[in-house]
Amino acid sequence: MGTIVISAAVRAKLEQKHNVTRLEVCECFDNRCGVLLIDDREEHRRDPPTLWFIAETNTGRPLKVVFQVRSGNMYVITAYEANDIEMNIYETKGK
Repeated sequence: MGTIVISAAVRAKLEQKHNVTRLEVCECFDNRCGVLLIDDREEHRRDPPTLWFIAETNTGRPLKVVFQVRSGNMYVITAYEANDIEMNIYETKGK
């Protein structure tokens, strides 16, 4: 895939609300093992589809990264510390 794109608004939300940096998001893309899951819940459906995965940063922090692929690039929608429910879903369906 192409470049990781994080808009200024999303970057501000990541830093202020979730205490997540661009570097951590990039580390998660690099450290990802497993498949990408599609968020097909009605309220989250988009075109193109919303994809997500859980991976650890280089310091071992597990983040859920949510993004869309457009024109070959990955547009980050959000990223935050994964909760137990999300981790269980990814362990059973994503790996």
